[in-house]
Amino acid sequence: MPKRYKCTACDYVYDPAKGDPETGIAPGTPFDEIPDDWTCPICGLYKSDFEAIEE
Repeated sequence: MPKRYKCTACDYVYDPAKGDPETGIAPGTPFDEIPDDWTCPICGLYKSDFEAIEE
């Protein structure tokens, strides 16, 4: 199962199974394949500010 990542500012969780279709990230896209300029859809923080969730 691919890792999920959490925004350090607002706790939004990027789930690879769901992707982020509203910003063009298709379901099934691993976090490391998201463009570096992608930002949190809730607060706008950059991808580099997300942390992996240990599951």
